[in-house]
Amino acid sequence: MKPTPFIRKATYEDIPVLMRLFEHAKAIMRASGNLHQWGVEYPSAEVVRLDIEQGVCYVVTDGTDGEIEATMAFIPGPDTTYSYIEDGAWLNNEPYHVIHRIAVAKPGKGYARLLLDWAFERTKTVRIDTHRDNVIMHHILQKYGFQHCGVIYLANGDARDAYQMIKA
Repeated sequence: MKPTPFIRKATYEDIPVLMRLFEHAKAIMRASGNLHQWGVEYPSAEVVRLDIEQGVCYVVTDGTDGEIEATMAFIPGPDTTYSYIEDGAWLNNEPYHVIHRIAVAKPGKGYARLLLDWAFERTKTVRIDTHRDNVIMHHILQKYGFQHCGVIYLANGDARDAYQMIKA
């Protein structure tokens, strides 16, 4: 029988593993043509530490030896970077959660879907953004049922494609 993956809050002890996971995710992004998302110093250990401190960093373990297979920040809105959207509009203005810093160790194993399913067990509305060159994330979001809503801008001015999904 295949072990069941488990989602839990990340701990400070997970930071070294999460940093390796993010480096691995960056390599996958670069190999798929996404050369500009998540620069050399992002996400930093300090960003991850703050996510853990705020209780918004989650990890998926493999269900056998507790090895971390995926992670995300699952944050109650509002998110200030989502206050302005161009070339479109949000689906609604109801309360939402945001997913940031989602990364998986082994693409194609269903861990992104597992995290999205878990998120929608906790809220009915999720917003997420990604770089225009992140073809993998665009595919995951569209396949899951997210709708492209427009373009938002990060605090540093970088544009991101914005998505939202509402589950009834």
